[in-house]
Amino acid sequence: MIGSLDALIAATAVFVFGHFLLSSRPLRAPLARTLGQGGFLSLYSLAVAAAFLWMLAAYREAPAFEVWAPDPVLNWVPSLVMPVAIFLVLAGITTTNPTMVGGEQRIAAGGPARRAPGIISVTRHPFLWGTTLWALSHLAANGEAAEMVVMGGILALSLGGMAHIDERREAALGADWGPVKLTTSVVPFAAIASGRAKLDWKGIGWWRPAGALALYAALLHAHAWIIGVPALPN
Repeated sequence: MIGSLDALIAATAVFVFGHFLLSSRPLRAPLARTLGQGGFLSLYSLAVAAAFLWMLAAYREAPAFEVWAPDPVLNWVPSLVMPVAIFLVLAGITTTNPTMVGGEQRIAAGGPARRAPGIISVTRHPFLWGTTLWALSHLAANGEAAEMVVMGGILALSLGGMAHIDERREAALGADWGPVKLTTSVVPFAAIASGRAKLDWKGIGWWRPAGALALYAALLHAHAWIIGVPALPN
């Protein structure tokens, strides 16, 4: 099911709504009871990976169709924004996080996830803000229908995911979610600006920005092979 814009829309819809469906309380709870937590996470990971690969294959084979022609200067937006996006993604997956998989258990146990270490002092959803910037920067620079479908889906998943995760955490943890909500923020720097948190430079460390730059450089070279188009404007 690839080779058409309809196939790409279908693949993107499965990728986006599959996340929300599998992680929704009415479906996740019975699946976790039946399969066990490890079995559920394995199923979730396989389903998401399969949907992502389908979406990527459909994107590569989708016909070229320009919806609008962005100003050429906007072609540089992804190049400028992506280092920040990659840093947020990298920092998000390498920092103890109240919104990451297993965060409920750490919060309930009074572990580090109840505090705001490193990038969590900036936002409790660093990974999803990284993917949000990824999507927005590419939407600004591309008027192709296929690009708009994929990046629009990722943007919807990222922004919707923040609210969805917070809702599930609050429902599951009750009062234990209060300290996390009080000392962190969804919007970057909001908790710091209001005096509810302090920027934890030490927790962020030097290696995360350095690693993000190295990963960005690698992706610049691999972009054409992975996506089919060069990362930098001609």
